[in-house]
Amino acid sequence: MIDTSHKSEREDPQAVLRELRDLLRLGEDAQENAGLAPVAGIPESHYAQLRSRLDALHSADVASVLEALPLDERLIIWDLVKAERDGEILLEVSDAVRETLIESMDSEELVAATEQLDTDEIADLAPDLPEDVLEDVFQSLSAEEREQLRAAMSYAEDTVGALMDFDMVSVRGDVTLEVVTRYLRRLDELPDHTDQVFVVDRKRRLIGALPINKLIVTDLDVTVSAAMSTEVMKLHPDDEAQDAAQKFERYDLVSAAVVDRVGRLIGRVTVNVVVDYIREKTEAEQLAQAGLREEEDIFSSVWDSVKNRWAWLAINLITAIIASRVIGLFEGSIEKLVALAALMPIVAGIGGNSGNQTITMIVRSIALGQMQSARKLFTKEIGVALLNGLIWGGILGIVAFWIYGNLSLGLVMTAAMMLNMVLAAVMGVFIPLALEKLGRDPALGSSVMITAVTDSGGFFIFLGLATLFLV
Repeated sequence: MIDTSHKSEREDPQAVLRELRDLLRLGEDAQENAGLAPVAGIPESHYAQLRSRLDALHSADVASVLEALPLDERLIIWDLVKAERDGEILLEVSDAVRETLIESMDSEELVAATEQLDTDEIADLAPDLPEDVLEDVFQSLSAEEREQLRAAMSYAEDTVGALMDFDMVSVRGDVTLEVVTRYLRRLDELPDHTDQVFVVDRKRRLIGALPINKLIVTDLDVTVSAAMSTEVMKLHPDDEAQDAAQKFERYDLVSAAVVDRVGRLIGRVTVNVVVDYIREKTEAEQLAQAGLREEEDIFSSVWDSVKNRWAWLAINLITAIIASRVIGLFEGSIEKLVALAALMPIVAGIGGNSGNQTITMIVRSIALGQMQSARKLFTKEIGVALLNGLIWGGILGIVAFWIYGNLSLGLVMTAAMMLNMVLAAVMGVFIPLALEKLGRDPALGSSVMITAVTDSGGFFIFLGLATLFLV
């Protein structure tokens, strides 16, 4: 018997996933034994168990479970989620899973799902909603909320405006802390991650911030202006989100004010949103290096996966043909010295690995805003490549000499390794810098491109040197 008793809301999603799958399997087995089609008619008792298990989970854990299930089981679990939780769960799941869930919902369900969300959260969901649904959502909002939603949707992706939250607490500086305390107590609850109350003037220009911990320990007769801090982190909606994330990390921020060009308080950014942004950015960069997009997950259809991967595979095919033609140029040399065929993949492979290391460092430096002098960077990476090439090329040269008893072959191996690693270093710096200059993601397909260059270049360098000095 499966234990479905209520547990902590912060349970291990994998453990819960196993329990849910067991319940699904029990339901399917019961239907098959009864001569019914599996899944289509899971007994109500099992639905009740599944529903009870889901109700006890945090929304983020439900999202994790949905992402780990194939489409048919995912939709069964999704139907069992309480309607009032749909919106927050849609925000938590990946792009690929969100698409499948939205496709399974009708317009009324989608509109109802957004009613539980703040305007900044609706803006995050808006790109995935059908146009008619988005129009109905607009009509369901108040005039103030409509204006906030339009503002949130107007900001470009990867800017502070796209991360901004409109739900915040602000007070005037000329009131006492007692007034502020009474005001806060009248609220149903404080906005999430409220570590400070923003202080504004009559024109809503930000003049300071009152930390909640200071509000608690300071005499209530003191005015806000006397207790507040004027050293406030201010962000602007057009700032790069990556820059804001670095400030949160550097200054250990929980929240930061967002002001317009004249200093008026228009929103805030909180640490939970920044953490989500960093995670999503990291995942996107990992996929981009292999030429993939976020729209695919392991349960995507064959056709969706093919569409996601074909472009870079086509590029890979072209580069592989180029590499094969490079080898073809030196067929005569390979026929005369068969050892070349065994050794040339080593030169290309080590060069590709070295290039990927360089690209990873450069992409990371760009993301952290550490890029200053490209010339110094090229010089440094070439130096690293020469030293690594001398060390590892020398080792491989000794191995080649030991296996084939040919000193010249060992020297050619060492020289080819050094030159290919220098090529890898130069291209490892050039590719991400060029992509950034063109306004593209520096990580986009970089792994594919560097492998193509080091393969063709490595073959050409090694076989060319061998033809000159050995054949």
